[in-house]
Amino acid sequence: MKKRLFTASVLATSMLWLAAAPGTVMAQDKFPSKSVRWIVPYAAGGGSDFLARTIGQAWGAQAHQPIVVDNRPGGNTAIGASETARAAADGYTVLSADNGTLIFNPVLYKSLSYNPGKDLMPVTLMGRFPMILVAGPAEKAKTAKEFIAAAKASAEGVNYGSAGAGSPHHLAMELLKSEAGLKLAHAPYRGAAPALADVAGGQIPVMMVDLAAGAGFIKGGKVRPLAVANATRLPQLPDVPTFGELGLPGVQAAALVGMVAPAKTPANVVTALNKQVVAAINEPAVKQKLIDFGVEPVGNTPEQFQALIHSESTRWQKLIKDLNITLD
Repeated sequence: MKKRLFTASVLATSMLWLAAAPGTVMAQDKFPSKSVRWIVPYAAGGGSDFLARTIGQAWGAQAHQPIVVDNRPGGNTAIGASETARAAADGYTVLSADNGTLIFNPVLYKSLSYNPGKDLMPVTLMGRFPMILVAGPAEKAKTAKEFIAAAKASAEGVNYGSAGAGSPHHLAMELLKSEAGLKLAHAPYRGAAPALADVAGGQIPVMMVDLAAGAGFIKGGKVRPLAVANATRLPQLPDVPTFGELGLPGVQAAALVGMVAPAKTPANVVTALNKQVVAAINEPAVKQKLIDFGVEPVGNTPEQFQALIHSESTRWQKLIKDLNITLD
């Protein structure tokens, strides 16, 4: 009788331990059982913020738990990334991470407060924001070919704006500069909106911008789209050629925004996160809302996202080193 009681006690204790232990099958079945904190390393109102709030609303409705978006801008996304890296690895803190967070920062900065390869775990690529070369009234060229020819012929070179030093917008223009052999000078801004305002106002002739940030300026005729840094033309801008069509197939650039979690998050919790977030992205209403905003929805596996980070790192980190771009 004592032996049976002992066996039952051990079994009960084991079941309680399994229920409480992070990373178990039980934990995945119940995940999330409380609110999830979703850190966005940009101010409210931008593309990354819109992406998180749109997907988060659908995810929260599916999971029957609040998804709380927490904006933590600064440090070229390093502030939000560091906070995520230090968070408990239980799936209840996630981060919107873009090219800057995962690919550019490690080579742009000699000293970084986090290590993306060691501190952060890929969950899924949520969306792509393809880059578009736009011109304002200060730029006389009406086409991308004319702009490239004029920039090559200019002794002084051409100034361009960006959403900030080290941003995808900045490095997309540096890629064009390298591939086309142009003389360009960078004027960084604190966000795409003020840079676009100066392009539209004639203070800066050109910049690279994503459609999510630039759609209003383009539709309003305040800036002219000259070419898209994408493999194919954008459905929203069917008359705007790709750089590949202009003989520059290497000029492909997009802001890639994915979800990551702290590195030691259990594999089955990452699987649960991936399944739920991808399901939210694939909701027809959510997908259409993202497309209308200018985002190309994705929603892939952690392995596919990791492979993309690796291939993009090889390409962009070489460019950054070759051009000796640093932000320290």
